[in-house]
Amino acid sequence: MTKKLEFPQNFLWGGATAANQVEGAYDVDGKTLSLMEMIPFKEIEDRKNTSGSKVTKQTLLDSIENKAGLHFPKRHGIDFYHRYKEDIALFKEAGMKIFRMSIAWTRIFPNGNDKEPNKAGLEFYRNVFKECKKQGLEVMVTINHFDLPFWILQKQISWQSEELKDNYLRFAYLVIDEFHEYVKYWLPFNEINLGALIATSLMSENKNSMLDNVLASYNDLHVQFVLQAKVIKYAKKYKDIKVGCMVADATSYSIDCNPENVMENLKMDQMKKFFYYDVMAKGEYPGYALRMFKEYGVKIDKTPEDDKILKENPIQFITFSYYMSGTTTKTGGELTEANGLKAGKNPFLEATEWGWQIDPIGLRYTLNQLWDRYHLPLFISENGIGVLEKLNENNTVEDDYRIDYLGRHFEQMSEAIKDGVDVFGYTMWTPIDVVSASTNEMSKRYGLIFVDYDDYHNGTGNRFKKKSYNWFKNFLETKEI
Repeated sequence: MTKKLEFPQNFLWGGATAANQVEGAYDVDGKTLSLMEMIPFKEIEDRKNTSGSKVTKQTLLDSIENKAGLHFPKRHGIDFYHRYKEDIALFKEAGMKIFRMSIAWTRIFPNGNDKEPNKAGLEFYRNVFKECKKQGLEVMVTINHFDLPFWILQKQISWQSEELKDNYLRFAYLVIDEFHEYVKYWLPFNEINLGALIATSLMSENKNSMLDNVLASYNDLHVQFVLQAKVIKYAKKYKDIKVGCMVADATSYSIDCNPENVMENLKMDQMKKFFYYDVMAKGEYPGYALRMFKEYGVKIDKTPEDDKILKENPIQFITFSYYMSGTTTKTGGELTEANGLKAGKNPFLEATEWGWQIDPIGLRYTLNQLWDRYHLPLFISENGIGVLEKLNENNTVEDDYRIDYLGRHFEQMSEAIKDGVDVFGYTMWTPIDVVSASTNEMSKRYGLIFVDYDDYHNGTGNRFKKKSYNWFKNFLETKEI
């Protein structure tokens, strides 16, 4: 039995990728390495506990000479750099209307302090955007999707350094100037609540205590808040583009109705979720965050000028990633993986092979939360399921589990729209198999399109449509699940 869902006629359906997970060509046309491209592949013994695979500063330094003969999957990606026309054509054929992608910083300014941008890098992205336009796809660009340049490690600088701030703004302003006629939607940072931690954790190994690391993390985050506001201010010169935010949404429920656990869950929501939206949408630090900072001795190094630019340049729309939900208790409990974080287990939910709990209703819950709190247009910029998959004898994948996952989430999106929530688009993670950000492997496959590479980049690289590809194409035509 089929069910017809309701969506606005101009709803933007599409897929999302990141440069460091798809492009490859890490040493082509002047590009240099990013930190993400220096992470070696490591076999995972326990897929539900990937915390042991965290990367340290020493790991990256050891990877420079690569005396151990390690493999670096993100350097190869899926060769989108040379096959982008083929991939974009497949997105168009599926009926997609928008493609979310990122721009590799090291492809535009390979050394950070280059006097002029790399012309080959600019030409590549211009060609990609022209191809999207030719195929009728809108584009949403993430300016920095975790791929910090290697030179920040070499120079031992952090987001709090004037050099990194200046170089980021130079990069962001340039790509907006170069590509504003092709790109309507811009996101300065990917999953800003996770992104600041990446550089901080690598640069803070010599800190004296956990408190030093916390101080560094929140001050790095403050810098990104201010840089984002400056990008919004700069982008206002172009009337046809909009700048939003991207947050890893950490949807959480109290484990029960014990008031202490309910209050603990509220605090969890505040500091792992709403804090980021509040600063970016309302332009000021909320009272609950200021109290937490005071109680834990966290001092944010901000100026009156920072406060002013945050207040005057709020985000214009909200995007977020939604993969799972978790639970909270005051006394603790069993934890599971949750997109770079940890979450309490929920006995009412199933989970993926990586322990990510599947909760379609949580998406409707989250959309209502964000709409009620901010009244800004909402866009789900990442949502999907990673699964171990292999091609069958018919050169396809019978991924009914993905069809079920997507269909149930689409149904809850439709219900949220009926609730009155302004949701204007959705990009799945991902339309095509990519190198996993969290586990650095090809085995964890999210795509509607299978890419013939294994974890060591063996294979043809050829693209094959999974069963879900044809299901998704039919869904966009009929809106039936």
